[in-house]
Amino acid sequence: MRLLIALAMLTSAVCANAEQLTIERIFADPALSGELPRALKLSPDGKRVTFLRGRADEQQRLDLWALDVASGDTRMLVDSKRLTGGDETLSAEEQARRERQRTADLKGIAEYYFSADGDQLLFPLAGALYVYDLRQPAAKAVRQLTDAEDGFATDPRFSPKGNYVSFVREQNLHVVEIASGEHRALTSDGGGLISYASAEFVAQEEMDRDTGYWWSPDEQHIALTRVDESPVAVERRFEIYADRTDVVDQRYPAAGKANAAVTLGVVASSGGEIRWIDLDTEKDFYLARVNWLPGSNALSYQRQSRDQRQLDLVRVDLQSKLEQRVLLSEQRETFVNLNHGLRFVDRAGRFIWLSERDGYAHLYLHQADGSEQRRLTAGAWQVDEVLALDRKRGRVYFAANADDLLGRDIYVQSLDPLHADKPRRISSEGGWHEAVFADNAQLWLNTWSDDHRPPQVRLRDARGKEKALIAANEVNAEHPYAPYLTAHLASEFGTLQAADGQPLLFQMIKPAGFDPAKRYPVVVRTYGGPHVQVVQKRWDTRWGLFDQYLAQQGYIVFSLDNRGSARRGTGFENPIYRAMGGVEVVDQQLGIEWLAAQPYVDAERIGVFGWSYGGYMSLHLWARTPGIAAAVAVAPVTDWHLYDTHYTERYMDHPQANLPGYKYSNVLTWLDRVEDAQSLSGRLYLIHGMADDNVLFTHSTALISKLVEMGVQFDLMAYPGGKHGLNATPAMRRHAFAEIARYLKAKLQP
Repeated sequence: MRLLIALAMLTSAVCANAEQLTIERIFADPALSGELPRALKLSPDGKRVTFLRGRADEQQRLDLWALDVASGDTRMLVDSKRLTGGDETLSAEEQARRERQRTADLKGIAEYYFSADGDQLLFPLAGALYVYDLRQPAAKAVRQLTDAEDGFATDPRFSPKGNYVSFVREQNLHVVEIASGEHRALTSDGGGLISYASAEFVAQEEMDRDTGYWWSPDEQHIALTRVDESPVAVERRFEIYADRTDVVDQRYPAAGKANAAVTLGVVASSGGEIRWIDLDTEKDFYLARVNWLPGSNALSYQRQSRDQRQLDLVRVDLQSKLEQRVLLSEQRETFVNLNHGLRFVDRAGRFIWLSERDGYAHLYLHQADGSEQRRLTAGAWQVDEVLALDRKRGRVYFAANADDLLGRDIYVQSLDPLHADKPRRISSEGGWHEAVFADNAQLWLNTWSDDHRPPQVRLRDARGKEKALIAANEVNAEHPYAPYLTAHLASEFGTLQAADGQPLLFQMIKPAGFDPAKRYPVVVRTYGGPHVQVVQKRWDTRWGLFDQYLAQQGYIVFSLDNRGSARRGTGFENPIYRAMGGVEVVDQQLGIEWLAAQPYVDAERIGVFGWSYGGYMSLHLWARTPGIAAAVAVAPVTDWHLYDTHYTERYMDHPQANLPGYKYSNVLTWLDRVEDAQSLSGRLYLIHGMADDNVLFTHSTALISKLVEMGVQFDLMAYPGGKHGLNATPAMRRHAFAEIARYLKAKLQP
């Protein structure tokens, strides 16, 4: 209804200028989704909202802004370009870290942190660290804490009470006392294959752990990792750029091979010897998470077995000789998914644990000894994320899809057994809600969108009542998307039934002026891999505009979440175990068969497009589905032997334990089964970055060699300097999508 009202109100303003999207405009400035604030934070006292904002003429360059909640005044705190002159040369470590965080295309201020009292902000910029004092006038507020010439500083943060700033420099952990400026290195022998306080490759890429050190709440100690990469085999690869070729000897832990050796210790923040914790290193394991208990007398770590079928939560007491005890152990016949749901409730050590033990991710309250006290949530839905814990009032806030499998809402649940009712929803309408809570959980920032309205940001109280509008982002006549609003096409959602009876949810966008008596070409945009849900009721700033572009070009755009994808419980995810390239391909074929049977679909003009795991799916569908007229595979996996340990073995097991599964999942295996190789010719566009350090270019070169041997003709685009996201430059990203659109048009709209 709101969309219809908005369209009616804007008709006179924009109808005459209504335009269709173009690839050039999608990737141009200003951003079509509006000036969306990034990295939203609430000050501890709730008086300020801070965020990063891209420039109107350079949306990937971020500056630091603040909004005063009482007055509504917004001002830029730090102009990143003015502070550095625009020159930013990142260290190799920082480049790799940003690639893992999917922020490699950003410039300026990519991260920042509040001090405990909310009076200061810490941010890195071009290798140096700066502190912004909110109590000072703007001209005197910025203080440079470290110099990039002394070494590039990464992973900085305030200590819990705000007396120190810590960071990693040249593979060692450093601390600076803010008041005096006194600097000390807590480790000194890092270098080469040894690094301190940094997350190893698989922790960053696959475990959602991008740090290797953790402050105790009282600031007296820091838990830190020591990573030894010497056991990891060297993968020699070439990064081909326009002006050079770099030979990279990358320590890449491929499936079945050795991982880096990780140890965990505790060091006093004042310096001294590191006390090492016995992690039972005789066994092959992953250090998944580290959390301090509120009293600072103990910490916990989560230890995941190499096969990922067991996850232990272990408590370590500092006041003893680092004595340990296992608080609980999760075990599965398939795999245990990691999460960030652990919250310690009090000094006694009670804790909230997020577990899939009953088939869905839900919250449980445990006693200090690890025994389950009671269950907090239940149902055939998923808790996505624990957002905040109000220890004073005994409440936990979380995001979930309890009301809509394709949406996301914010809920609160009491820890008091006398009020153990169904969780209460505090987000006010459907669609997709993200939330950032203040430290005391009394205020939160609500970022909301749905499939036809771009994100809006509001400040709400603990009951969900709106306190302030932070970013309306209304598509009015001045909004960048205004000229394109009348051409915006609605999504339709539906359900198909998988072979095992489980519902498969899909999303479809039909072309403008859709006529059911006509027959249209279809683009199936797929991902298909675990931990991702494609079909969602939200404004997709990454893929949504490209979907709109395709639909406006006359295609039906179709996406389906197959078994193995996220937010549907373990029964929906587990069928891919030890058999990638199996049920997920079958489910996508079911979707294609359903499309082909529709009277408004031209069954001879159905194409597929996917990136990364989606590229892997595109290759399988191309090789195994004769009716596919065109397939675009970007940065695809072809052979799981070539991918990393933690991701691959979670779903495929160790290669030696699952030889048939690895063979079955290999794209090249299915090419050998094609009776008429020439039937594959002219239907594939393979695209890959020539400096991809995630899905290595080797995946595509193996495929290229195979297709040449088979005599299969195909199209190829290899981007010099391109990483996994093909976003080394705005021009590269724009060119890649233009090529995808060009190829689909040539094959599906000849």
